[in-house]
Amino acid sequence: MYRLYSATPSPFARKVRIQLIEKAIPFELITEVPWNADAAVPAVNPLGKVPALVLESGEAIFESRLVNEWIEAKHPAPPLVPQALDDRLAVKRYEVLGDGICDALVLMFFEKSRAPEKFSQEWFDRQLRKVDAGLAELARLVATGAWAWGDRFTQADISTGAALKYLEVRWPDFPWRARHPNLAALSDRLEARPSFAATVPTPQAIRDRVA
Repeated sequence: MYRLYSATPSPFARKVRIQLIEKAIPFELITEVPWNADAAVPAVNPLGKVPALVLESGEAIFESRLVNEWIEAKHPAPPLVPQALDDRLAVKRYEVLGDGICDALVLMFFEKSRAPEKFSQEWFDRQLRKVDAGLAELARLVATGAWAWGDRFTQADISTGAALKYLEVRWPDFPWRARHPNLAALSDRLEARPSFAATVPTPQAIRDRVA
């Protein structure tokens, strides 16, 4: 059985959890706070980040995009990434946008945690511009379809849905739903799906100072 190192708010780890559930792959979930000094994940991922998927051999696969790609290659059924090259590249675009939005949100979160005299409004605003532009592009791509891409559930839905819910949890006052009602409708549909309902992100208390 695989072991997955995860953190409850992490949209990156959530992408892997959803993928494993969608493919009915059993795994042991190890939940921790990767920012704390006593976190166990650095023992399996030299970068000290979640997610990290430990195989039965003891080898670890890390970085969410690689983990997702590895799982898709090793467990192709049901397919979550199309086989045709252009379609595959189109789905990957959602993945890059979702991860980019989440990267910026993480940087915003830790910038806000700094002491007031160290907080950089310019840096915060730079990240916020990435979030705004990334959401606008996702809204353009999603349009009014039932799914993020194409006519079925794919990795594009996982990436988009994970980013939107992370935004909602970390920044509940951010008006993305009013600005992008098509993304709000997609998020609501996805969050009703069993794999999403079983992985709803929740905040964690970070014991050690990070920023």
